[in-house]
Amino acid sequence: MIQALLIAAWAGLCAIDDIGTQMLRRPLLIAPVIGLIMGDVHTSLLIGASLEVMWMGIGNVGAYSAPDIISGTAIGTALGLASDGVATAVAVAVPASLLAQQLLVLYRSSIVYLNPIAEKIAETGDFSKVYRINYIPMVIAFLIRAVPTFIAVYLGAGVVDQVVAALPKEIMSGLSVAGKIIPAVGIGLLMLMMLKKAELWTFLIAGFALAVYLQLSVLPITLIALPIALIYDLATQKAQVKEVFGQIDNDEEDYDL
Repeated sequence: MIQALLIAAWAGLCAIDDIGTQMLRRPLLIAPVIGLIMGDVHTSLLIGASLEVMWMGIGNVGAYSAPDIISGTAIGTALGLASDGVATAVAVAVPASLLAQQLLVLYRSSIVYLNPIAEKIAETGDFSKVYRINYIPMVIAFLIRAVPTFIAVYLGAGVVDQVVAALPKEIMSGLSVAGKIIPAVGIGLLMLMMLKKAELWTFLIAGFALAVYLQLSVLPITLIALPIALIYDLATQKAQVKEVFGQIDNDEEDYDL
């Protein structure tokens, strides 16, 4: 019971960090603390490293909610340490993270209703209340990680599969469709913020072609993109310098006249 409460509290603290500095949300940092609580740091490091490699590329892009690596790591590490180690941890972490992902979708969809409340309070000039309203999503974020983690750790691995199986198919299919649409919207919004110049879209098309037609992963595409980005940056800087000096020469000619 005490271990389950401590692990749940740690998952909740990592959840608060996830909406703040995002320094503790990675498996490589979450798992060792659970190992300290359960008295097996060595195995927890192995589990954390395995989950870190598995979820290295996962992150929230725009409005997209990725599988919850905090709940997945906390539940997977705890149950892995209590049973067979790394294999069990990985097997449990995946469904746990997917189940928690649905909770995150509901959470992030519901807290938007706090915005008009905060705007009305801000119009009164009482910004201390605006500050305090931020505690509401923090508490909810803490609970949606801490409570499922406590239940799963306290009752065992079977409860995760039972909860997933007990959810109505309509809810799961609806959340699944939303989860497929939201990434496209999130990436689209991100592209609109990042690609301010029309010629930058050619780099996006080139990366898409490398990934789809040449079947390259993220690392080789990144290594190919680095020198191209450096050359583009140098060329852009030289063009800007020439433009500045051209304006200076024109001003001097006007002055001589």
